[in-house]
Amino acid sequence: MKRISNNTAKSLINKPWRILPCAAFAVYLVVAFSALAEAQEQIGDEEFDTFDTQEAIDLAEVDLRNEQERAHEAELARELNLRQQAIDEMQGNQGIYSVQLQEAYGDLAALYVEIEDYESAIKVYTDALQISRINTGLYSDEQLPIIVCLIESNSQLRNWEETDNLHELRYHISSRLYAPGDLAYLEAAENYGSWKLRLLRQNLLDLGYRSYSRNAEDLSDFYERLLENLAVQENTRPKNLIGIIQGKSETDLVLARAIASTPYTAFEGTVSRYLNQQRCRNVRSPSGQVVRECVNVQVENPRYRQSQVDAKQLAMNRRTREVQESIDRLRQIYDQSSDLGRVERAELEAQIAEMQTQASQLLRQSRSRRLF
Repeated sequence: MKRISNNTAKSLINKPWRILPCAAFAVYLVVAFSALAEAQEQIGDEEFDTFDTQEAIDLAEVDLRNEQERAHEAELARELNLRQQAIDEMQGNQGIYSVQLQEAYGDLAALYVEIEDYESAIKVYTDALQISRINTGLYSDEQLPIIVCLIESNSQLRNWEETDNLHELRYHISSRLYAPGDLAYLEAAENYGSWKLRLLRQNLLDLGYRSYSRNAEDLSDFYERLLENLAVQENTRPKNLIGIIQGKSETDLVLARAIASTPYTAFEGTVSRYLNQQRCRNVRSPSGQVVRECVNVQVENPRYRQSQVDAKQLAMNRRTREVQESIDRLRQIYDQSSDLGRVERAELEAQIAEMQTQASQLLRQSRSRRLF
């Protein structure tokens, strides 16, 4: 049998096999390890210790994974090119506003999402939305899935302002398509409220207190109007209101905590900040006579600081009262609704208890002078 040198065995282990398919790679390993066995017999244990067999196997696995990744990337590139060519041909044959383009754009954008090219995906989804609005009008349910995809892609890029605008558009279209008592409308309202609540909790738009509190109050008012509208709908089941009531209570809790952590000096007082006063003094006129000269000046109202404290207290009281009203609404559903199953009743009871605990803590805090 032909003898294999030490260098020959090492070269077999270290030789690149990136272009080998899986079957050839398996054959290669058999040959390589056969060479290793023969080399061990020829060069002795001391020299064979220099061979790192596990390292060779690891390198082989890494190279195989890299080859698979390159093949996958090449396949994605070919698929992207094919889909773009299909769009170009469709535009040439059917026009740039063809309704069939909407699906083609959706497929292309989905592929961009798969390779995490969210900027390209946003551009293509935007084109798809434009085509949908041209062909189906400003308000159609065909637009909603596209808007959801745009929301997800913008969220990946942390484009929070644009994401917020898209949530506004999604809810606006849903409110035009569905009646207030429909489950589709309730789902749209809950999704909208959940996003706005996340926006507040994480302060994604980096708002100051005034803008933050204004947005929180707007969301609380949104929930209140929604509950009032649903109350007059004959087909509204009480259990369907639970998510809306919970959203409102969580919004009020978020706002109450923001109020509590904000210095009283950030609040508008309930009285005027400045007072006009007249100040007079005796002065000598050019003719040598003593005359009284008066001027009007503005001075800070000594009651203004206390009115700021009062304003903060009023804001805290209002929010804790709103939370308590939400708890009472949930208790009424718990006591009177026959639609709730055993598990749903247990979950609702636990949620009421948790909300009551948080409301009690806020009430105690609102009476503490440390907040001011």
